[in-house]
Amino acid sequence: MRKCGILLHPTSLPGKYGIGDLGRSAYSFVDFLEKSGQSLWQILPLGHTGFGDSPYQSFSAFAGNPLMISPELLVEDGLLSDEDISSTPAFNDDKVDFGAVQSYKEGLFKKAHANFRSLEKGDKDYKSFCRKNAFWINDYALFMALKNYFIQKRKFEYETKEFKSYYRQTVKSLGENGAKDCYYGACWNSFPDEIKNREEEAIKKYTKLLSDDISYYKFIQYIFFKQWEELKAYANDKGISLIGDIPIFVAADSADTWAERELFHINAKGFPTEVAGVPPDYFSAEGQLWGNPLYNWAYHKKTDYQWWIKRVESVLKLVDIVRIDHFRAFESYWAIPYGSENAVKGKWKKGPQRELFDAIKNKLGSLDIIAEDLGDLNPEVGMLRDELGLPGMKILQFAFDNHGNAYLPHNYTSDNFVVYTGTHDNDTTKGWYDSTNEQCRDYARRLMNISGNDISWDMIRLAISSCAKYCIIPLQDILCLGSEARMNTPGVASGNWQFRFRQGDLTDETADGLRYLCDLYNRH
Repeated sequence: MRKCGILLHPTSLPGKYGIGDLGRSAYSFVDFLEKSGQSLWQILPLGHTGFGDSPYQSFSAFAGNPLMISPELLVEDGLLSDEDISSTPAFNDDKVDFGAVQSYKEGLFKKAHANFRSLEKGDKDYKSFCRKNAFWINDYALFMALKNYFIQKRKFEYETKEFKSYYRQTVKSLGENGAKDCYYGACWNSFPDEIKNREEEAIKKYTKLLSDDISYYKFIQYIFFKQWEELKAYANDKGISLIGDIPIFVAADSADTWAERELFHINAKGFPTEVAGVPPDYFSAEGQLWGNPLYNWAYHKKTDYQWWIKRVESVLKLVDIVRIDHFRAFESYWAIPYGSENAVKGKWKKGPQRELFDAIKNKLGSLDIIAEDLGDLNPEVGMLRDELGLPGMKILQFAFDNHGNAYLPHNYTSDNFVVYTGTHDNDTTKGWYDSTNEQCRDYARRLMNISGNDISWDMIRLAISSCAKYCIIPLQDILCLGSEARMNTPGVASGNWQFRFRQGDLTDETADGLRYLCDLYNRH
């Protein structure tokens, strides 16, 4: 049960199409995992990313990210020709330019969709996919079609007090450019009232009017899920399990909040009444204002948590193990009045606690779930995690400020957790070591009996040697990269989620080094 793996989001894979996808480079990475003795591949959420390009802010809690679709696999399926993908823009090999990638790939996907509609091949599978996923895909496809329609029409007035407040808050989380995109991006609460409120006749009207776009969005989801399921089968056949990620909250501008408003604290005009974040702490005097609408847990309880059950079930069709982000909010969450300038004026409110997890277990059985139990925790959060028997997380970069730190391996009191050198929200280990204070660096050197000249692999060894059930290493640390390769900086609105590694970075020597450590410390 002592397993080891690598944290890498598919968008970070190499390739000529501007972003990592589910094609050849993904299969090559699985081969590297096998060669290096790894049995886990952890990814970030797979959702259709919205403004800001964050995988934790998606247009749907159920849809996949179209940008991960491989053009080369579309050629293999006969939906594109070699000529269609022969001329590719000069994309940056080190960072994702999401806007440029979106423009290029959407053109390819539109052509593939037109070809698909002219062919009968695969139509039976497509129809079966749409039937099985009807509980979300119909709303998602109409939602996306509506957004595009109203963006093009520009038929909105943004002069209401509520929307100005929404815009100010969006600036906090997305920055000026992201807020402008959102401001003019046809957020559903700026739709005409008839379709904003999902009146029956309006649904019929727009479903007919936008039938081509609706078909397109269903098609790209069919392709995404097909490509992902084939990749997952390949990994599983090689003994590699996939660890997925569920963001606890959904985006304010999403098919979920539009289609099922009653699940959230959203008013009749379509604006949240209270939003998510975390309170002020050592790292931020104003806290973090995330802006996601909060759940109406009383309503979820009345429905026996059916939406959450479907959400977990859907993710576990794509992965083998799931990490639930911000687990502490199931015990209690920080509720901030909508329109606040920062997170200072929030207050703690009780979450559903184990009642939600009992409902999930009663419906789906025992599941492999990892609790992201980081941040400002009270004792009740740890008690809930332990009552449920869920593994938590230990981050080695947090460990070196004092001898009694709970993240130090010699202080671990259980093996039921996952140890990381760092996560997608941390600096790389090299970047952390270079920027932390000398007291931490000195303690790390003395604890590991090292010089500090190879800090990334020293920390990898420390993680792999620990008693933790699972050990996960970000690829950036395996490649000994610095802060320039950081995936995300919380609280910084732009420049995130862009990291890519290059073809050839994963060498046989690197694979041998990882396998040696896994064999040495009995991780298989």
